[in-house]
Amino acid sequence: MKIYSTLSGKKEEFLPQGDEVKIYVCGVTPYSDAHIGHAMSYVIFDVIRRYLRYKKYTVKYVQNVTDIDDKIIDRANKLGIAPRELAGKYTDSFDEDMKALNIVRAETDVYPRATEEIPKIIEVIQGLIDKGYAYPAGGSVYFRVRSDSDYGKLSHRSLEAMRAAECAIGSEEKEDAMDFVLWKATKPGEPHWPSPWGEGRPGWHIECSAMSLKYLGDTLDIHGGGQDLIFPHHENEIAQSESFTGKKPFVKYWLHNGLVQLGGDKMSKSLGNLITIKDALKKYSADALRIFILSSHYRSPLTYSEEGLEAAQSAEERLLRVVSRDEAVGGKGEAFNAESYRQQFIEAMDDDFNTAKALGVLFELASAINQAGDAGVSIGEAQGILVSLAREVLGLKLGFKPPAQIIESKPIAVKTSVVNPTLILGANPTPELEERVNRLVEERVKCRQEKNWRRADEIRKRLVELGVELEDTPQETKRVWRRTPSVEMLDKLITELGVSF
Repeated sequence: MKIYSTLSGKKEEFLPQGDEVKIYVCGVTPYSDAHIGHAMSYVIFDVIRRYLRYKKYTVKYVQNVTDIDDKIIDRANKLGIAPRELAGKYTDSFDEDMKALNIVRAETDVYPRATEEIPKIIEVIQGLIDKGYAYPAGGSVYFRVRSDSDYGKLSHRSLEAMRAAECAIGSEEKEDAMDFVLWKATKPGEPHWPSPWGEGRPGWHIECSAMSLKYLGDTLDIHGGGQDLIFPHHENEIAQSESFTGKKPFVKYWLHNGLVQLGGDKMSKSLGNLITIKDALKKYSADALRIFILSSHYRSPLTYSEEGLEAAQSAEERLLRVVSRDEAVGGKGEAFNAESYRQQFIEAMDDDFNTAKALGVLFELASAINQAGDAGVSIGEAQGILVSLAREVLGLKLGFKPPAQIIESKPIAVKTSVVNPTLILGANPTPELEERVNRLVEERVKCRQEKNWRRADEIRKRLVELGVELEDTPQETKRVWRRTPSVEMLDKLITELGVSF
């Protein structure tokens, strides 16, 4: 198994330092709803740790919450609420999004909040001062960048090049413009904590160093985050952590995911060009979002597009139909052996977590299962392999309600046409919703029998707009639920179409 490390700039054989793989991933700064860029990062690292556990590694995963920050304070002040209240609200919102995206939280995972780790942060800062790597000034504390001889090794920049960058902001307190803050002296109206250097709050970079050191120890196997964190955040983490512990490397493998782009720019809260996870999930299923994200290599940029997500939704449906296929259609002959596909899938994932290639293997397997089933070959074992790889490794739920993916509903008979099983794709239809959709479908079937094609097409079109597609065959009509409309929306449609109910 090989993974690409930003530090070395090449793929390296994955050799963890001990029996437990220790992973730290930078978490969110909760001052507004999480967006698709966040979804990309956390889906990717969800898949990485799923795969490591699939490979029988023991994983200790830590992902922080930066719940004190300039952006949180600024937004809270504009809204007239306490920063803690704002951060709490959007941390809860983020947790809801992660649950909706099927991001797993194992019992061994830790999600520390910066405001709850102040004692460890102060301990690390004091240690850096004692060793000469940091200095207090004006109630703040700064890290001496020039005291770290290999500063810049992660971003592969020289100190001179970094000095010219925008991040090198000088002040009268600093010894050098490149020095960065570890502890910020308090300002009027800001949250603050006591420290040996006066009331204040931690800087962003030191928070992650302190939390990773506390929960994972002096050295980590994997540290992850978006490519926009390489410099200065992760560069500064290395400098702080290695200076404090005296141990190198702080992290053996640095993994950075590409960024989601919208209209040619990075999707971000600060630019305001974002699609929130909640908004995306109103139109597409969690599996469709996962497939969209995993269809590109994690280190590549991802361009958000409606066309790409529609394709991912269709891809999800293809997988769902295969794993939902009744084995009785085939099942009479020799069993179809899918083991070679499992090996191809593992080879793809072993090559720097190549999910795009691994997904391709799953779709090849899906096609092979269909062909085998049509030929009368037993496909049950192959379906099991497809499901286990999709769910255990890639985290796809496949729109299922255990134990079956096809939800049988009462057939609707209108003369010779029947509304048959309901296919659930990222929706949660209640009996009340099904009752209303069934009535609309009955009306449409009647229109088709009377050759009133215009009205039949109108009913179908309006249902599609609400997230319910209809698929016609000579024998039946199937409902495909892609989203969950409200009862009010369906009642309004029934009234507008003049359908008795």
